[in-house]
Amino acid sequence: MFDLTTEAQFSAAHQLRGYKGKCEALHGHNWRVQVTISSDKLDDIGMVMDFHELKAITGEVISTLDHSFLNDVFPFTEINPSSENIAKWIYESIKKKLIKKMCEISSVTVWENETSSATFYE
Repeated sequence: MFDLTTEAQFSAAHQLRGYKGKCEALHGHNWRVQVTISSDKLDDIGMVMDFHELKAITGEVISTLDHSFLNDVFPFTEINPSSENIAKWIYESIKKKLIKKMCEISSVTVWENETSSATFYE
């Protein structure tokens, strides 16, 4: 099995609904996103996927979030824009873009700061 991992960043603000503490107030993060894909096969030139393509797919997905107020971006208009929910949404969005590829997404980790992250995988 082969794993490929890439990272990207975006900046965005959010408020956690129903949270009793500082994160209930409007605040922002410089988020870091780590995406890992897996495959048991390589293509005819010995690659799972070109890193450039994986970075482009990841960038396309997170461009929706960059420099936004996450609470105004669907589905975070309906669910809390927590690190956990953001990781799951990015995972599901990238998974849809990999349907015709010979790989599948393994996990997405979202870092809201240098010491705190949430990971989603199936």
